[in-house]
Amino acid sequence: MNVNMVSALNNALELSMRADDKIVLLGEDIAKDGGVFRVTDGLLDKFGEKRVLDTPLAESSIIGTSIGMAISGLRPVPEIQFAGFMLLGFSQLLNHAARFRSRTRSTMNVPMVVRTPVSGGVKTLEHHSDSPEAYYSHIGGLIVVEPSNPYDAKGLMMKALKMQDPVIFLEPTKLYRLFKQEIPEGAYEVPIGKANYLKKGDNLTIITYGTMVPIVNSVVEKKNLSADVIDLRTINPIDETTILESAKKTGKVLIVHEASLSFGVGAEIAARIAEKAMFELSAPIMRVGSASLPYPMPGYEKYYIPNERKVSDAIDKLLSA
Repeated sequence: MNVNMVSALNNALELSMRADDKIVLLGEDIAKDGGVFRVTDGLLDKFGEKRVLDTPLAESSIIGTSIGMAISGLRPVPEIQFAGFMLLGFSQLLNHAARFRSRTRSTMNVPMVVRTPVSGGVKTLEHHSDSPEAYYSHIGGLIVVEPSNPYDAKGLMMKALKMQDPVIFLEPTKLYRLFKQEIPEGAYEVPIGKANYLKKGDNLTIITYGTMVPIVNSVVEKKNLSADVIDLRTINPIDETTILESAKKTGKVLIVHEASLSFGVGAEIAARIAEKAMFELSAPIMRVGSASLPYPMPGYEKYYIPNERKVSDAIDKLLSA
């Protein structure tokens, strides 16, 4: 079937809910209205109000309730309308969801999947445009996933719904309906912790994920580059093996993400390559990301988010090094 990311996620939730009656969806306006982006549209009619629940506008309560449900044997899927609002439940995620397995010496798990739209590029306000993957990945005990296309979105969601640990499932708002892709109608899984080679080449390695994947692909095609293009898909745990393998092969590495550069995913990747593959490199590792500033108002976001020109300039500089 040829679908966008919204429909792919909806299909993943439906198939998983039919296969596992312990899966329960909850969040603000997700039942009757199908969620702010309609990812859960129609699921109330198919599974009823005991499995698709509208909640009050209280993110801490949504996350806290979901943790209790997970500990009690259910598999909750809370939706937080926008990533910036999830910070209201940060204490619950950090102090309880992420630590409960360790706290109980693995006698109790927290199998929950927290869904939230992330990143900008659609002229929303600041609390609707966050890229929070780095700080959730810094917390031990949380799995962090960010698909860039409908196929991965469905497969990663179906895999996440079988994990025994809490998953932060980040859904790039800009990619929800940006394009369609042919995906299988039936159930399938995409492995968590395994990056994907989108292209293979010899001259450089470009590591990216989320909203930057279409931009990187476009630049590589326009410049007719022989490059490894790697889509991380999973931020934590990160696929270090694939990253190092490619870095050693090409000797030149560019990391591209929408989030701010400071203390981000790109810095972590660069550090690992420097530690374990430095002598195979022929040029310094380069990064392209947003400025280390609060997300701007809509009229300025095109100057804030990396674009094709910035990625192209970085590639030219790296190849000439």
